[in-house]
Amino acid sequence: MLTLSQVKNNPYVLEFIKQTDIALESIGYTDHGMRHAELVAKRAQELAKEIGLNEREQELCAMAGFCHDMGNFLSRTNHHYWAALFFSQIFINQLEPSELSVLIQAISNHDREEMRFNSKIAAVTVLADKSDVHRSRVKQTDLKKIKEDLHDRVNYAVEKSEIKVDNKKKEITLIIKIDTDFCPIMEYFAIFTQRMMYCREAAEFLGYSFGLEINHFTLL
Repeated sequence: MLTLSQVKNNPYVLEFIKQTDIALESIGYTDHGMRHAELVAKRAQELAKEIGLNEREQELCAMAGFCHDMGNFLSRTNHHYWAALFFSQIFINQLEPSELSVLIQAISNHDREEMRFNSKIAAVTVLADKSDVHRSRVKQTDLKKIKEDLHDRVNYAVEKSEIKVDNKKKEITLIIKIDTDFCPIMEYFAIFTQRMMYCREAAEFLGYSFGLEINHFTLL
């Protein structure tokens, strides 16, 4: 049975994530390397545990979270499909067909709404991925250049982002702290509104409502 440790130490996975970070940095994107992969995997596993998924499901969520972006070095537009295909090629002989299909579907579905959710693994992966907005994702170090780029500016302004689960109220809330001296809150919505709506769809599939709290104000 494939384990999370085996996935995280697979040389092909590690090289694809490395090449993805190099490729996206070259076109000015935020971090999509090991920092993002590790954070999404950890957040997916923790979220799965908090909503009551079993230990194997938690591990599957972490696997999908770790590998979801590793196709970016071939194509940004279709990176979710490439990542799913890579995962299948690497691990097809180490997983039961049922688990493999769930994982590649979760990876493929993390960046597009053309498919409806049909597994909790996929929904958790979306929430873990889309909640990663933070200044540590910004690769640029020149503050002047950071301010000139909308994505860098918004990410750099975010000093804190975390997901909170309230099982009594059946709520999943993304809590964000934004430095409004660096970036107005409205600019967050300029690039993240669609992602937040996708998070709401994912939360609803899991049986929860989705909330967004920015600087102590609940907005969704």
